[in-house]
Amino acid sequence: MMRKEFIQLSVPNILTNLTVPLVSLVDVALMGRMPSVDYIIAIGLATTLFNLIYFAFGFLRMGTTGLVSQAYGRNEPEKMKDLFVQGMIVSFCISLLLICFQNQLIELGLWFFEVDEITEQLIRNYFGIRIWAAPATISLFVIIGWLLGVQDSKLTLLLAIIINLSNAIISYFLVWQLNLEIVGVAYGTVIAQYTGLITGLLILKLKYQFSIFKFYSRIRFTTKAWKEFFMVNKNIFIRTLCLLFTLSFFKIQSVNHGGIIGAVNLLLLEFVMLSAYGIDGLAFAAESLTGKYFGMKNLELLKRSIRVSVRYGLGLGFLISGLFYLFGESILKLLTDKQAIIELAVVYMPWLIIAPIINALAFIWDGVYIGCTATQAMKWTLLISTFVIFLPSFYLFKLFFGNHGIWLSMTLFMLSRGILQTLWAQRYIYGRLSS
Repeated sequence: MMRKEFIQLSVPNILTNLTVPLVSLVDVALMGRMPSVDYIIAIGLATTLFNLIYFAFGFLRMGTTGLVSQAYGRNEPEKMKDLFVQGMIVSFCISLLLICFQNQLIELGLWFFEVDEITEQLIRNYFGIRIWAAPATISLFVIIGWLLGVQDSKLTLLLAIIINLSNAIISYFLVWQLNLEIVGVAYGTVIAQYTGLITGLLILKLKYQFSIFKFYSRIRFTTKAWKEFFMVNKNIFIRTLCLLFTLSFFKIQSVNHGGIIGAVNLLLLEFVMLSAYGIDGLAFAAESLTGKYFGMKNLELLKRSIRVSVRYGLGLGFLISGLFYLFGESILKLLTDKQAIIELAVVYMPWLIIAPIINALAFIWDGVYIGCTATQAMKWTLLISTFVIFLPSFYLFKLFFGNHGIWLSMTLFMLSRGILQTLWAQRYIYGRLSS
């Protein structure tokens, strides 16, 4: 029964998540056929900048899922709707700040990048357009998190298909038919995000009889409600900043390492993200299930849901590793037609083959900790993995092993996350219900 419930949640989540990196792959493939390597580096770094901005506020998705799934387990429908409104209020405020300070954000971002004038201008062109998608993008974090919290993964799949399919189609049309190059990719993203926002609000209206126009009637939160909301999300916010710092540091240092090496690492990182989104589909299911059983205060069902989540997560990790081993070079040829990049990328492919297995444990435990709102432990896991494990090993191994050392440091970063969360589960997960 537990396995069936987990699979029913996981399959739509996996398909949902896989549509996200596929769009990124389309963007990279479109830019990979532009006249120079500058376009690949520009889209990679511009995406990194938006990952830093948007994913930093991904706590709205994760925190909403954790809190709503526990309220769902306790059968508190009014609490669930209140949590949605809280998230939308915060998303509106964040979006307004991002748009107001967009000039400062792009200047700060470019300060970190060591790129030539051509690449810098490409990044500016992309950023100046895509930033206007902020209200839609951040509001969608709340909508998707809420739907996952109420165990409705099928509608999150529908929403993701609409967003990402429209993104890919519009971007392709604008780039190849209207010759807008990197600007076309940016416009495609903006249009797709607002299409998703409208669709998400219609879903809430039609299935859950909950309209955005009735928000005012639900603004009745107590100090305790806001304190709980911000405490959970503050820890996830710090955790997310550490994760994004590591990924962005990896990308920036890769580009600084050399032009071709930078392009190679950015392309290979798309493989890592592809596997991450796939396994995260299982992690999202773990969030929903563990949150529900934690809210029900059922320790036995909670343990069973965690065991099932870890087993399926590792199984999927092995499967993805096998696919990378068999078809990795073929996928590279779809992303770029530059033979020099493909040949060099094959040298570093072994790191990509082992990554899904190592990463799976960390991703699944992330889902468990989010579902149980054990966010303080998540925060410390990432702080330790980033500043005690990743950064020292990066500088040490890069010195001795070059680009292989860069990939080794990333592997150790992911491995330490999984190990720490496994060791701390008794204290921060099971122990809280036992007591």
